[in-house]
Amino acid sequence: MSTSIQTPKTSRNRNPKIVINADDITHLEGLVDGMMRRHPALADRLLDEISRARIVSPSKMPKNVVGIGSTVTYRDESTRQNKTVTLVYPEDADITQFRVSVMTPIGVALLGLAEGASFYWDTRENQRRTLTIIGVEQPEIDI
Repeated sequence: MSTSIQTPKTSRNRNPKIVINADDITHLEGLVDGMMRRHPALADRLLDEISRARIVSPSKMPKNVVGIGSTVTYRDESTRQNKTVTLVYPEDADITQFRVSVMTPIGVALLGLAEGASFYWDTRENQRRTLTIIGVEQPEIDI
């Protein structure tokens, strides 16, 4: 059985470009500090994502990019199945409601990606999976 992995069109083969809302940076960095003792590899991965991200003001955040509160549909390239989840902070996570914490392997992988991006993530069982972002919806904002 052969496995084909789609490579994103970037200068780094495995790291598509990411964008993060400036309003989320302080909270995300605080989460990294708290995770360093319990899950250092995951904390390091989130730090790597933050360090390579383009940080933008909320008004400049592209609508097709996954941020905290975004609902994202992605396809698992190995199973060809689509899944829809909402990316949230750990305190708002609820897998029964498909609310995935940014401090999980899939949450870190989704953060900052745009529609059409393909990326890999390592499951908790140390399996490498390739996923493609199919669609991103932003939360309704009450004014």
